[in-house]
Amino acid sequence: MFVTQRLAAQAVAAVLSGRNLTEVLQAQRRANSELEPRQRAAIQDIAYSTLRRYGEIAHMLGQLLSRPDTDPEVHALLATGIQQLAWGRAAPYAVVDHAVKVASRMNGGRPKGLVNAVLRNFQRRRDELLAAAAADPVARWNHPRWWVEAMQQAYPTAWEGVLQANNTHPPMSLRVNRRKSTPEAYLLALREAGIEATVDGVAGIRLAHPVAVEQLPGFFDGLCSVQDIGAQWAAPLLDVHDGMRVLDACCAPGGKTGHLLELADIDLTALDVEAARLERVRSNLDRLGLAATVVAGDAARPATWWNGEAFDRILADVPCSASGVARRHPDIKWLRRPEDFAQFATQQGQMLDVLWGCLKPGGKLLYVTCSVFPQENQTQLNQFIARHADARLQALPDALPADGQLLPNERLDGFFYALLCKD
Repeated sequence: MFVTQRLAAQAVAAVLSGRNLTEVLQAQRRANSELEPRQRAAIQDIAYSTLRRYGEIAHMLGQLLSRPDTDPEVHALLATGIQQLAWGRAAPYAVVDHAVKVASRMNGGRPKGLVNAVLRNFQRRRDELLAAAAADPVARWNHPRWWVEAMQQAYPTAWEGVLQANNTHPPMSLRVNRRKSTPEAYLLALREAGIEATVDGVAGIRLAHPVAVEQLPGFFDGLCSVQDIGAQWAAPLLDVHDGMRVLDACCAPGGKTGHLLELADIDLTALDVEAARLERVRSNLDRLGLAATVVAGDAARPATWWNGEAFDRILADVPCSASGVARRHPDIKWLRRPEDFAQFATQQGQMLDVLWGCLKPGGKLLYVTCSVFPQENQTQLNQFIARHADARLQALPDALPADGQLLPNERLDGFFYALLCKD
């Protein structure tokens, strides 16, 4: 547990200094190859849980520390310790003991007295501190104040549900490969394997409890893919048919790419600016037994990858704040800043304008984000339509909100969809 606690605290400290949690955990695993699977899982669980509740934890630390400018690594160690004491399953004495051992290796051992005192004080004052935190908006909702206020303004009747969903463990959902099975048939296979699940959506299955992909029947034979139910709307909305030329811009890691190819025999170009991420796309396609032209390139600079032949369909899954998937990436809540949205908006607008020029008359472009902020979604869409007289917004199926905004809930993550037809 000592190593687990030390690495979890280091991961949280790295995020609070501005780094991406996924990248931090991957780097830790490369540097500590001797870690057992259960240790890697425990480190991830502690780090994720601490960041999901960091607003609450930081508020309580503010009450417990006489000096708010504690060393960042010590602060992160205390944060992970409080998370385990308040909501974890480990014995409290073990949490405190191991945290003190970690502290004894920091700065010549000077922080160990502080760590011992703060964590024991938390144990004595737990109920009092939790009650006080509930009265503070940042602590209660575990989001930055600006984020809470933005949700209140955007969703006056739904904002509480959005914030609560962001603080929960995400559901695990599967997309059944229609070329190889059906949701009903695969559901039977899951039940035979002792995995509880329900059919959800057109080709989706939602598991009652997450499992490792190794436990999924036929996963490595391409019978299914892990994909959120909300994300599974993208490919059907694009309305692809055999023989079409299709572009999947910003395709990595390839979930929507595979889904498009499962629906029709199309000439698909899978594009992403990060060449390293395309290996994941190729791996997914190989597992599914599907093929696409996989290209590294910037969607906003088609001269570097496009031959000039227009596409029948374009999936524009643009870079965004990823605020709709914050429960899968809890570091997002603490890394995003209000000023980030101007940069996202500029990038999104430029990409849309360029991709529109790659689309045939009569063709369709699906604008997608995994965001819940209107400035990335409806505002961006309105501005695009105002710039392009040949763009017509298409109605979405009745199963989707008319405005295209899916909000995170117990079934799915947050996404925005807008289907545009070119005159």
